[in-house]
Formats: sequence, C-alpha cells, structure tokens
Amino acid sequence: MLIEAVIFDLDGVICHTDQFHYQAWKAVAGQLGIPFDEHINARLRGVSRMESLEIILEQSEKNYSQEEKEQLAGEKNRIYQSFLCKMTPTDLAPEVSRTLDVLRGMGLRLAIGSSSRNTALILHRLGLDELFDAVADGTQIKRSKPDPEVFLLAASLLGVRPSRALVVEDAAAGIQAAKAGGFPAAGIGGAAQILDVDFSIETIAELVPICIQGR
Repeated sequence: MLIEAVIFDLDGVICHTDQFHYQAWKAVAGQLGIPFDEHINARLRGVSRMESLEIILEQSEKNYSQEEKEQLAGEKNRIYQSFLCKMTPTDLAPEVSRTLDVLRGMGLRLAIGSSSRNTALILHRLGLDELFDAVADGTQIKRSKPDPEVFLLAASLLGVRPSRALVVEDAAAGIQAAKAGGFPAAGIGGAAQILDVDFSIETIAELVPICIQGR
C-alpha cells in the first residue's frame, strides 16, 4: 500500500472537544425539556449538526419547523463556540504535535477532513492554521459522513488519489465514509474495533511506522 498523504478527522483525532459538544447539546435539550445523556450523545459522533439535532428531537413530542430547528442548531453552536474560544495551543497533545511534525518531515501531505463547520476556529485556537496542506470541512460540503464527500474533497485539494491517502478516524461514520471513497483507513479509539479498518491504532504516534512501511 503506497501512502502519499494522511487525511485526519479533527475532533477525536487531532483534538478532543467531545465534552464541549455534549455540554452544548445538553443545554439545548434542557431548554426543550428533552432527556439527553451519554448514550444519546454517542449516536451523534461523526454526524452533522442538523442530523444530531434530529436525533435529539426524536425524544420530543413536539414537531419543530425547519426554521425552529435552524434556530436550535444555531443556539447549540453558539454555546459550543463559547467553549472553543477558551482553547489554546496547550490543549494540543504533545504526541499529536510530534506525530504531525514527523509525518511532514517524511514528505507526506497532510489534510483535515471534518464535517465540522468550526474547523477553522479550532485549528486557529490550537495554532495549527498553517500546518495542513489542505482543509476540507463542513462549510464546503453538502453531504456529511458516512458520505465520502469530505474525504474526496480533501484528496482533490491535495492532488492525490484516494487509494494513496490514509484516512484517520475515530467514528464509525468516518470509517464508512473512507471505505466508500476508496481510501485506506486507520481507526483510533472506538473506530479501532471496526472490521473495515485497514489499521487499528491506540495512539496517533502509531501512524509513523504505518506510513514508513507505505513509503
């Protein structure tokens, strides 16, 4: 397997803002009187904001208009962004920073492939604005994961074939998207146990020997 590039999901791989998402959705659900817990939150991993809202609203007896849904999604994002704005480069794990530097030193092209519309803000807060050769995110796509659109866009921006760009994901929807797009996939965290992954890793540093073997 020839690897020329690595495409990273953002949340759960490069950084961890899961708790921010959870707290923001819990606040919105609380305003609506809808039950929300870690079990429901787990269903939101890797899916878009509006799709996440639809999952939460399954617990409601009320039917919401599209305008009301957009207002609720906007409120969630405002709460979430208030947490993001407190992030600093010290929130980036040293292992992540070292691994990215090593991969870049190997001549690999690096990209972000995230459904998040807050990708630019997160990268800025972590001091990663200039590190990646390409960024494909939720502001540029019409279909979120498990559709492969965001990864195909990232590969196009990098100028590499999908078969030569390793996708790193922590969510099942992301692994499904990678495989649907013809990408090799490395699963970390919960995604490491998915049968479709080409590589199961416990830490991001394990990408280095994988990429060395693929050079």
